[in-house]
Formats: sequence, structure tokens, C-alpha cells
Amino acid sequence: MKLKFFGADQSVTGSCHCLEVNGKTILIDCGLQQGRDEISNDEFPFNPAGVDYVLLTHAHIDHSGRIPKLIRDGFRGQVVTTRLTADLINIMLLDSAHIQEQDAEWKNRKGERAGREPVEPLYTVEDAQKVAEYVHTCEYNQIIDLCEGVRVKFQDAGHLLGSAFIWVEMTEAGVTKTIVFSGDIGNVDQPIIRDPSTFPGADYVVMESTYGDRNHKEVWSYTDDLAEIIDKTMARGGNVVIPSFAVGRTQELLYFIREIKDRGMVKSVPNFPVYIDSPLARKATQVFTGDLRGYLDEDALALVADGTHMFNFPDLRMTETVDESRALNEDRAPKVIISASGMCDAGRIRHHLKHNLWRPESTIAFVGYQGEGTLGRQLLDGAQTVKMFGEEITVRAEMVNYTGLSSHADRDHLIAWISEFKDPKPQQVFVVHGDRDVAPFFAETLRGMGMDAHAAQYTEIYDLAANRQIENGYLPERKAKTVDGVKLSAAYERLTAIGRRVSEAITRARGRDNKSVGRFADQLKQVLDKWEA
Repeated sequence: MKLKFFGADQSVTGSCHCLEVNGKTILIDCGLQQGRDEISNDEFPFNPAGVDYVLLTHAHIDHSGRIPKLIRDGFRGQVVTTRLTADLINIMLLDSAHIQEQDAEWKNRKGERAGREPVEPLYTVEDAQKVAEYVHTCEYNQIIDLCEGVRVKFQDAGHLLGSAFIWVEMTEAGVTKTIVFSGDIGNVDQPIIRDPSTFPGADYVVMESTYGDRNHKEVWSYTDDLAEIIDKTMARGGNVVIPSFAVGRTQELLYFIREIKDRGMVKSVPNFPVYIDSPLARKATQVFTGDLRGYLDEDALALVADGTHMFNFPDLRMTETVDESRALNEDRAPKVIISASGMCDAGRIRHHLKHNLWRPESTIAFVGYQGEGTLGRQLLDGAQTVKMFGEEITVRAEMVNYTGLSSHADRDHLIAWISEFKDPKPQQVFVVHGDRDVAPFFAETLRGMGMDAHAAQYTEIYDLAANRQIENGYLPERKAKTVDGVKLSAAYERLTAIGRRVSEAITRARGRDNKSVGRFADQLKQVLDKWEA
């Protein structure tokens, strides 16, 4: 009865954990490493042909994105997940495969001129199409007898349509243990989907910690904030460019913009056009309007019952072709452009950034987590120039970061979720899915609450029956991050992270009493004066 860690260990992406029980090998997620390449996506640290099951928490690529490669390399078992996650990965993995093929083609064109050997895509569209043959679906709270001595149950994680926590009960050699894999824990009070469910207890928990060191910005109304930035940008003749994950976040934005339009909240250009420039987002939105029984929150159910289309409003336009996408940047009329990918590392969003980053009248609005090493993180960290498509682009556009608009639980809600585990209280909480400075910090937070917890490391092995670690893991060497051609130290990255927290604290101070705000300003000034002296 062993637990092994093969991804998202003191990093945010590339989720992959492994249970070995009664001679069976069970993966929980098999995700793609994104952003800074700490671990290569090219090779698995295990034999894919020896894996019997994959239990998939949800459809996001950092949890599902290497399943086509797993099959390509010999996996012939079952992929078990919820019905709507299965619907979403049908389109998301095809999109990912298309990106893999495009990236390989681009590298080969460039490499041929340099005399380098050709590279193969991580997997192809054909590989992604095969995944459906291996998928077996279930509904929330359905008990599944997976194999000898193993039962599993998927519970609503409130993170993405179809997302799930996975509860596993294992019996081996007369010893029974339960373990819960959190996948990604959802934020509360999100539109469309329900709040995360909870558990009374478990022997072990593998828990995400993406926002384990901070809380989201306190936003009393997402629509008010979004309407304000759209109105301001339209008035100065610019575009609002929103890098957004095609599945989940884009649909939430459409939900908010529909309300903004209904209430006439943008005065400068009341009939502002909104473009969804992502074929994947268009297909995903169709899934969000299908059979959603058992998945929607009460407000969304009420809209559907009234016959209201959650995502439809005047001047909403879906672009399909590359030519249509290019035409958006030739049209000078102010507009909102929502495009993938959410971290700006691939897809059509990069072209829209190229044409808008240098424009002071435009706004780039980030609405999701930006991983280490991504273009999105560089922009949020204050890069003055970025290199795109071989061209140096000056950054003059306004940057807005809606941290409250996150599908991940923040620190307080993570703590509230794990605090529900009381009967039994976990013997160990394995903290994963957090940056290298965040996961250990959150594990320390849990230890301060009286829980046994630690931040797992890559290739670590734990004996669940004996409740002890039997092999140490390690932290892969990180590639140095560069901005404007300059390598950034870990200390500087920590400084910029603190800077973001200060900026968010200043935003939250809006509306507070003058005495508190003044005291806060004086404290910041003292620190700056001392530094600059």
C-alpha cells in the first residue's frame, strides 16, 4: 500500500500521483508540466504499460494533458472520471495535441536551418482521439468497486464543471486505509458551479496549495470591477484583452458580461463587442449548455429554468478561423477579446498581446493564476519589454490582475476545507500543487494547527499501511528565469511576489477608514525610505 509522487510536487502544474495496492498501479491524474520546465514532459518516471487505472480529477491540461502520451507509451487500462470531465477532455486533449504538433512543426522549421535533428510532438491529434476508447464515466457520489480491495468515489470539487475530489478506500493484507485526493479545490461563490463539497475524515489527504500563502482580493461584485475596467478602456479607445482558460474561466466571464450588458453598466460604448477568439472555448461553451443535471448551482439552475441562455448576449461573436482572428487586430474599434491560453504561453492570445501590449490605451486583464516561467507571470511581475515571435515588444498597456476571480480556493478556504477532516483526523496531509516557497509554507501552517503535514517531493514514496516515508524525493533543478534578457535570482522572485501582495493589499484598502490607510501608507514609506537610503 504505497503512495508515490510523480508531479506537482512543490510546483503547481503536472499533477501525477500513484497508488500501488494489491499489485495494481493506480494513477491519480496525469498532467502536463506547464511554465518553467522543472521536469520534462517527454519521459515518465514509471512504466506506462504497468499502469492499470487513471483516476482523473478534472479536465484541465495540467491534470489530464499527458494521458494521450501515456496511451502512446503503452497504457491499456481504464481512465475513470465524471461524465462532464469526459465530455471536456474530448475537446481539450485534441486542442492540446494540435498545439503539440504546431510547436514541433515550428521547432523543426527553425531547427532545419540550424542543422538540428527533427523533433517529434509529445503526442498527436490521432493519439488524443484514442483516449475516448479508454474512458469510463461515473456520477458524483457513486461508489465504484475499482479492483480487488479498492473502492473509489468522486465528489464535487467546485473548481470546474465535472471536477472532483477522489476518495479511495484500500484494503491490503487485512489493513484498511482511506485517502482523499483534492485535485484542485474550488473557490466559493463562483457562478455556474456549486461550492466544494467536504469530507468528515480520512486517514490521508493529498491536498493542493496553489494559494496557500495568500487570500484572494475581496471583491464584493466581479461585475462592478469588470464593468469599470471595460468602461474606462473603451472611453480611451483601447481594447480589453483577457487571457483566459478556454474551459471554465471563459464561461464565467461570459456569465458576468451578460449581467453587465443586461444592467447597462458600460456607458462609454454601451454596445461594446465581445469576441471569443478560441475554437476550444466555443466547443467548451456547448458542453456548458448541455445536460448539466447534478452539476449547476442554484442561480444557474434558475436561469436555465427561466429559459435564459447563461452565455448569450448582444454583440457576442465567436471567431473560428485564423483569418478571423487576425482581423480583430486590424479593426481599430474598441472591443473585448477573450482568448486562450490563460497563461499566455500558447494559442491566439499571444498575437493579441503582440498588437496591444505597446498600446497605453489598452488593458490586459488577468483572471487566473499565472505559473512561474510563463509570459503571463512576466507581465504581472512588471516586465518592461517582452520578446514575442522574434520581436521585442514594449509593454505600455495597463495591467489588471483580478486575483479574486480564481477557480482555486484561497488560503482561508483551504484551511476551512481541511479542517472538516475530523473523524478520522488525517495521519498525514501531503501538500502538493504549490510553488516551491508556497507548499512548505502551507504545510507549516497545517502543522501549526496540530496536523501532521509536509510538502511532498518528486519521486517520494510513502508506506500508507505503516504511516512512514520509505524513500526520499528530490526537487528538480530549476531553470533560471529571465526577464528582458536578465536572469532573476530566487531572492528577486520572492521580492516581486511580495510586491504583488502589497499591490493587492493597497487595492483592498480602498474604502477603508482614513486612519488605517494612512498608517499603512506611512509603514510602506518607512520601508521604501530605508531601502533607498
